[in-house]
Amino acid sequence: MAYSVVSDNLTVTSVQARKAMLKAFKSKRPLFLWGPPGIGKSEVVADVTAELGGHMIDLRMAQMEPTDIRGIPYFNKDLNKMDWAAPVDLPDEDLASQYPIVVLFLDEMNSASPAVQAAGYQLILNRRVGKYVLPDNVVIVAAGNRDSDKGVTYRMPMPLANRFLHLEMRPDFTAWQNWAVNKGIHKDVVGYLSFAKQDLYDFDSKSSSRAFATPRSWCFVSDLLDDEADTDTDTLFNLVAGSVGEGLAVKFAAHRKTSGKMPDPADILSGKVTTLSVKEISAMYSLTISMCYELKDALENQKVNNKKFHEMADNFFTYIMANFETELVVMGAKIALKTYKLPIEPSQLKHFDEFHKKYGKYIVDAGN
Repeated sequence: MAYSVVSDNLTVTSVQARKAMLKAFKSKRPLFLWGPPGIGKSEVVADVTAELGGHMIDLRMAQMEPTDIRGIPYFNKDLNKMDWAAPVDLPDEDLASQYPIVVLFLDEMNSASPAVQAAGYQLILNRRVGKYVLPDNVVIVAAGNRDSDKGVTYRMPMPLANRFLHLEMRPDFTAWQNWAVNKGIHKDVVGYLSFAKQDLYDFDSKSSSRAFATPRSWCFVSDLLDDEADTDTDTLFNLVAGSVGEGLAVKFAAHRKTSGKMPDPADILSGKVTTLSVKEISAMYSLTISMCYELKDALENQKVNNKKFHEMADNFFTYIMANFETELVVMGAKIALKTYKLPIEPSQLKHFDEFHKKYGKYIVDAGN
């Protein structure tokens, strides 16, 4: 028999997957993350590993042979018999002793040949294979695409499937936005997607399009924009289209054209600009993200003292209250106060009481 994930399975966001992963690590239970391509499965594993101060070993199972797991037999002269040389990619006690936790990440698990999957049976459940034993602080996470995702997959044998705790991830904008603003994803990408949330993920396994929007491909776009100084407009458009598809590239280019007409965030935070003449909603999202980035950067890089920082923060709240609708005000305040946790002292803001009276309940209702 073989195991496959059906479309009506319970799905989780990256935030929920992270919480489940931490629990699985404590009990040392192997976890399998299923999901369509590009939604951030490996990023979740990497982020949790980094948060715990650990080390991740990323093995692409589709590129491996059974001997990469089991090891290679050789003649042991001392024993006068055949023995096994342990694979070099698996963690030894010396490596494990250097970290509080080591995550053995078996990516593309169900894209590996049946022989490779079979070689992992004992390692995954019993934490050993042959004479090799996983160090005590090593945990196992695997990941793979679903059979319906039009990728190269092998149906997972039931004995192997039963060795894992299974979670299927789904794309979720709120979780992605929190991750993106913390990672410094380009303001135009976060701003556009905050306006057009449905464009974060646009994968259709039946489509013949080579390029489609996923959290991963939008990260490609962000990288292109971070390094666009020496790129002409046509080349940049072609590369964006090659990342997320031509249709979204056209929409995104129109968004950036309008965003370029918006005031400089630094001028707003310094109090030089207090009004907004361009009322294009998607550009206003980008401007809000830009101001949050500017506040965070000024604080983290010690560009201003505490008094100046609070003057900037007061100008931020004053500006968004005067020029933006409630949804944008709440988004900006939530990023500054909850996502970035900027050390803003209400008593040092002239207009915080006004802000709290109008929007405080929305910030509380927005949750973490």
